[in-house]
Amino acid sequence: MSKPETEIVVDDPTAPAEDSPAVSNKRRVEVVALLLLLALAMLLAYDNRRTGMSWDATGPQAGYFPFYLSMILAAACLWGLAREFFTRSLKSETFVTRDQLRRVLQVFVPTLLFCLAMQWLGLYVASFLLIAGFMVFVGRIAAWKSLVTALLFSLGMFVTFQIAFDVIMPKGPLEALFGY
Repeated sequence: MSKPETEIVVDDPTAPAEDSPAVSNKRRVEVVALLLLLALAMLLAYDNRRTGMSWDATGPQAGYFPFYLSMILAAACLWGLAREFFTRSLKSETFVTRDQLRRVLQVFVPTLLFCLAMQWLGLYVASFLLIAGFMVFVGRIAAWKSLVTALLFSLGMFVTFQIAFDVIMPKGPLEALFGY
């Protein structure tokens, strides 16, 4: 007896709309990325030329290999820019829509704030805030469940890293209050 093929479809009610306006196209993003990489390659080449990029009596100087690697990176960037220049008459696909960018920023901004807050609040308190915030605002989970989960996770991290393995992690005023 054979079972009928059943397809399970899970729809995301918060998925980006198909008709969301484009924020940027792929060509623009590629050109900006290539220009930034080219600037980095030039900076690296300059710095490695300054530290020495030739051979001396003992072999290659400190900047020899990094200089030539940065030149290869610069050449690859120039190749990519030339390719984009010569194919600019072709229609470029959408890179990101407004709704997609909003979803990316929902993760990026709190993560950036987490990195900044960790400098003053320490890893464990900042992690508590990040997890609770994600669960409440992005996951739309009840506040009490989010707070309990974030507290248990942060305490678990503290016990694992600080007590069990004695790993030095960034700490803030709360840990100092308890003598850590």
